[in-house]
Amino acid sequence: MQRRTLLGSAGLGGLALALPTLARPALGQNSRAGTLRFVPQANLTALDPIWTSAIVTQMHGYHVYDTLFAVNGSQRPQPQMAEGHTVSDDGRVWRIRLREGLKFHDGEPVRAVDAAASLERWSKRDPFGQLLAKVVEKWGAADDRTVEIRLTKPFPMLLDAIAKPDANVAFIMPERVAKTDANTQAREVVGSGPFRFKADEFVAGSRAVYTKFEGYQPRQEAADWASGGKVAHFDRVEWHIMPDPATAAAALQAGEVDWVEQPLNDLLPVLQSNRRIKLDTLFPAGFMSLMRLNNLHPPFNDLKVRQAVALAVNQADYMQVTIGQDKSLWRECHSLFPCGTPYGTEGLSELTRPPRSLDRAKARLAESGYKGEKVVIINPTDFPLIGPHGQLTADVLQRIGMNVELAETDWGTVVQRRASQEPVEKGGWSIFHTYGSAMAYANPGVSSLVKGTGRRGWFGWYESPQIEAVIQSWLDEPEEAKRKALADQVNKMAQDEVATIPLGQFVSRTAYRDDLSGFVKGSMPYSWGVRRA
Repeated sequence: MQRRTLLGSAGLGGLALALPTLARPALGQNSRAGTLRFVPQANLTALDPIWTSAIVTQMHGYHVYDTLFAVNGSQRPQPQMAEGHTVSDDGRVWRIRLREGLKFHDGEPVRAVDAAASLERWSKRDPFGQLLAKVVEKWGAADDRTVEIRLTKPFPMLLDAIAKPDANVAFIMPERVAKTDANTQAREVVGSGPFRFKADEFVAGSRAVYTKFEGYQPRQEAADWASGGKVAHFDRVEWHIMPDPATAAAALQAGEVDWVEQPLNDLLPVLQSNRRIKLDTLFPAGFMSLMRLNNLHPPFNDLKVRQAVALAVNQADYMQVTIGQDKSLWRECHSLFPCGTPYGTEGLSELTRPPRSLDRAKARLAESGYKGEKVVIINPTDFPLIGPHGQLTADVLQRIGMNVELAETDWGTVVQRRASQEPVEKGGWSIFHTYGSAMAYANPGVSSLVKGTGRRGWFGWYESPQIEAVIQSWLDEPEEAKRKALADQVNKMAQDEVATIPLGQFVSRTAYRDDLSGFVKGSMPYSWGVRRA
């Protein structure tokens, strides 16, 4: 089994030598000061934040697009593109009034029909959106500035749904783009957010460029998480793709880049010793690491085979192989709702109770009648917070007697391939690993980890009409104590049936040059608010 290469003090000289040559035009002093040079967590290959839930694509989305409502630091929806809203007495007609003067990057005004079409497309991909769509009679427009959503029954959490952050965000696009089939990537990148995407400067695997949109009108309120005034202080934001963590750290030390989103934890002491570099935790709620099994095809269409894998997982191993030995940065969490949140209950499933061992996993696999079907793990070599998990899983599954193929590529290829519903012999897959914002999985409404919508759901396509019925009951239940009991029921069912295998919960540090300030706390590295002294 390959494990993470630990970089100690012996590697400091290497950091000084590993400076990259950044693929960008020569910058004079003034233009350099007006450019924010950022190293994202991974390569940006998919540009449609509705089609994929990949974090790096959602980050891209927050630069380019805006939302009708957005959450603040208390996770409460606030008006963003919206001026306000009304709800009919029977709770079945919602009208959302757009702010005056909103424009897309192509100069066209933002109209209610654009927003309605965008919400309709979003609702076909997002788990919370799918719940809302079940009761939507029509996504429409009363006039150019008034979105009108007609429901067949009240849906009190409508604003919570369209304001949700982090994954499959309800970004507003021009109607012509929003008419793209929800299962197909939209190719045109035109939003109304604080930055324009420079398609002519985009080089997958190298860089992405955004320029300040002068037509953007920030709200007057202070920026708060994904809500409030999104003030762009830089004329230009450059993303420099650096899969090698040491290269990114060296570039930051030398001032070749300004901000590294997620430096390797082993390199934090090196960066901390540099007086020109600051470290911070922008998202205290943290992230959840995950393993997702393909339920459509053998062997993981068999519940007992899925349970064998769950029994083989030791979360501490998964956290140590990516995050390291410092337990202040990670914890085990055997709930499918994040620990430390109201629904983060552990000990619900026998699969997560001790003793968990390879012997128990082998016994469950023997009970299943597993016939040696190939297990293809699609795994990125350029993503330090994910790649070691795939290598560890390959080793563990081989040890319990499974036929494993570790298919290692770049993250962009993993993102593309995991959308395939074909069997492995036709280019499909069996397992992938990822992680996401803890708040993206905080309750049965928002979380893709517990949804049982099958082929219409998240990659892995777990299907359970029973769990969907309980989730619907959770949505309809007004009393919080009963909602908690229903959430526990969902949590247990999803663990028992291995909808998703949790691998642990962690926080991440970010690193930036000391002449930057104004960072907005949140689950994404937002570029608005950031300024240079």
